[in-house]
Amino acid sequence: MKNYCLLFALLFSIACSRNPYKASNKVYNQKAKEYAKTIRAAPVETFQSDSMGLPPYWVGTTNFNMRKPNFVIIHHTAQNSCEQTLKTFTLARTAVSAHYVICKSGVLHHMLSDYLRAWHGGIGKWGNMTDINSSSIGIELDNNGFEPFDSLQINSLISLLTRLKKEHNIPTANFIGHGDIAPTRKNDPNYRFPWKKLAEKGFGLWYDEIREEVPANFNHIQALRIIGYDVKDTSAAIQSFKRHFLQDTTRQLTVLDKSVLHNLQKKYY
Repeated sequence: MKNYCLLFALLFSIACSRNPYKASNKVYNQKAKEYAKTIRAAPVETFQSDSMGLPPYWVGTTNFNMRKPNFVIIHHTAQNSCEQTLKTFTLARTAVSAHYVICKSGVLHHMLSDYLRAWHGGIGKWGNMTDINSSSIGIELDNNGFEPFDSLQINSLISLLTRLKKEHNIPTANFIGHGDIAPTRKNDPNYRFPWKKLAEKGFGLWYDEIREEVPANFNHIQALRIIGYDVKDTSAAIQSFKRHFLQDTTRQLTVLDKSVLHNLQKKYY
């Protein structure tokens, strides 16, 4: 009898608990319905000019599917708690969001469908790609930018990346950081982030321990560009590269740095 009472109390507590994000969830559903309505509408051209005629009927193709993300961008929140980040991402005035937020405890919040466009990358560039948000999934890790990443959080991240890579067929090289795509503005997920561990699991490329000698005519700016960095500000690109691959925040290339960069350009080329 006692066990039944405890079970009833638990169920009653769950039923009566109020989701503090009920209002923002309602906005999410409303927006999703509007976008679904747009997608369902037949793509019939209504504009006509003297040089363009319209057909007598619409012909819709039978060969299509959903567009899939091709990159994963990893961030740190630069805030002091997971709850603070959830609040930030549910206020319209902030105009920022991410697909996923992972708390220090490893709890995963899936805030937006992978097929919808989150506002997480901002102004950035990777290779020839400038609209990062339209082709990527954004993952925010609860970290203020000045602390190590909890093992529970990293384990949760690896589990998520495993699923995303399989579901969306994301190339190994396309798991990068916010600081990589915006070297003049951002440094996340900061130099403490375990990129090597992720690379060992298949998320991002890494350099070889044994490397050939760097040729005398090695062009480090071209190598950075080959990897994907925007080299408009060379010093910022170097710093971003070193933060990611060498856990170093300086802006000068040493002999070791050039060796790593030379090795990596071959993997990205």
